[in-house]
Amino acid sequence: METIGPFNPAHGAEAFGFRKLKRVYWNLEAPMLAEESLRRGETRLAAGGALVADTGSHTGRSPKDKFTVRDVTTENTVWWDNNGAIEPGQFDTLLADFLAHAEGKELFAQDLHGGADHGHRVKARVYTEFAWHSMFIRNLLIRPPADELAAYVPQLTIVDLPSFKADPKRHGCRSETVIAIDFTRKIVLIGGTSYAGEMKKSVFTYLNFALPAANVMPMHCSANVGDKGDVAVFFGLSGTGKTTLSADPNRTLLGDDEHGWSTDGVFNFEGGCYAKTIRLSREAEPEIYATTERFGTVLENVTLDPLTRKPDFDDASRTENTRCAYPLDFIPNASVTGRAGHPKNIVMLTCDAFGVLPPIAKLTGAEAMYHFLSGYTAKVAGTEKGVKDPEATFSTCFGAPFMPRHPSVYGNLLRDLIERHHVDCWLVNTGWTGGKFGAGRRMPIRVTRRLLTAALDGSLTRADFRRDPYFGFAVPTSVPGVEPHILYPVKTWQDKAEFSETAKKLVAMFRENFKRFEAHVDDEVKAAAPTNSLAA
Repeated sequence: METIGPFNPAHGAEAFGFRKLKRVYWNLEAPMLAEESLRRGETRLAAGGALVADTGSHTGRSPKDKFTVRDVTTENTVWWDNNGAIEPGQFDTLLADFLAHAEGKELFAQDLHGGADHGHRVKARVYTEFAWHSMFIRNLLIRPPADELAAYVPQLTIVDLPSFKADPKRHGCRSETVIAIDFTRKIVLIGGTSYAGEMKKSVFTYLNFALPAANVMPMHCSANVGDKGDVAVFFGLSGTGKTTLSADPNRTLLGDDEHGWSTDGVFNFEGGCYAKTIRLSREAEPEIYATTERFGTVLENVTLDPLTRKPDFDDASRTENTRCAYPLDFIPNASVTGRAGHPKNIVMLTCDAFGVLPPIAKLTGAEAMYHFLSGYTAKVAGTEKGVKDPEATFSTCFGAPFMPRHPSVYGNLLRDLIERHHVDCWLVNTGWTGGKFGAGRRMPIRVTRRLLTAALDGSLTRADFRRDPYFGFAVPTSVPGVEPHILYPVKTWQDKAEFSETAKKLVAMFRENFKRFEAHVDDEVKAAAPTNSLAA
């Protein structure tokens, strides 16, 4: 087996079980990875130097093809209502078949860290079949100093082979696509999909399982910090605005997607960002747009002009889920350490496809836990395979596909931290106003930014508030610079009776969804549920 690049020979590919590999490229940096990906025809070069990759039939995650090994470690700790299970023997067969499939191949390996807090990070080694996948994961995770590679010993190993096709009968999975996690042996196997996001979400899933046992709260969120050390956390599913809203030129960016909250404060899990680019504009999101014109960025499923090679970010013919992956230091005001203190504000972002929720609401601790466990939003087109239009959904903890443990574990951790550190909590609707999807319009980003600025600088806490007649939470009656009517959703609808009926339907959906959590929360949280009686 030929090896190229620095690594720890005492813990090489053979130590994991690989045999008869043709070559392993170890810890290559962006220039060599770019050369290899172009030479192999995996990517194209865009104007400005970014690489553009096509992910094939999988332009988003495949959550229904994700499975966890059910064994002594996981039997009583994993939330099996939400996580598919395979038996240890099936995983053994899958692993053996992965290793056999890799024989004769050239693989790329990256030794990386998941977690900026040295006391709570995981050393993740990622083997990939594609050079651009190696560049992607090198962008997204934390890159250790070069002098540490000679002694690097992985704690988590991910093997990513898009050309591998699973056999449902043999491997206990659902299709030819498989994402299988063994928490006991700390192995993730990804096959049958070229969507690179599966790799980074596998690291997140592992940390979501491991960290609560250490009393650390893992969060599907972005985070930034002001010049006075005031940390803000933004929960939300893909497409709700985590990346866009946290990339604030007046605040330091900690990260755009995944963080932990320990006794020392908030820390980023990643070393890069994975931003959506559909309809990306230089004017509205200049920091993110600038990364798409740099060498080192990887663009996914973005259309290029065949002559100029300039990206067309308005073209959704391939998918709505076009993305760019870049190192965190491509953002000018990004944190060097990825660590900060305890949050002053928590923002829960929801993309309300019904156009019922106000653009911002202030939450009590109990209301925050209720809405955190509910995780109401809309699946944005293309984020998951098969989703072509926004669909109303409840994704508990704003990240159900990545939550191995029961939601109450994360909810109780969050509520305790909110109370201990006196955090202000907000629910922000980045979805529709003036009507539901298809009739209304998307909430103007300038409105969202103005409201968030007021929340984060503390001025919004001094506003006058009313009680929402359907959801009961506090909504500001006026905010300087924001049209007054937009704070009252019913006033933005032409048909007031239709608004009332739509709001009642949404309340009923909330209450029906929360029945599965009622046995795990106290009376105060139950009382935070929306009710139509307030609107009667």
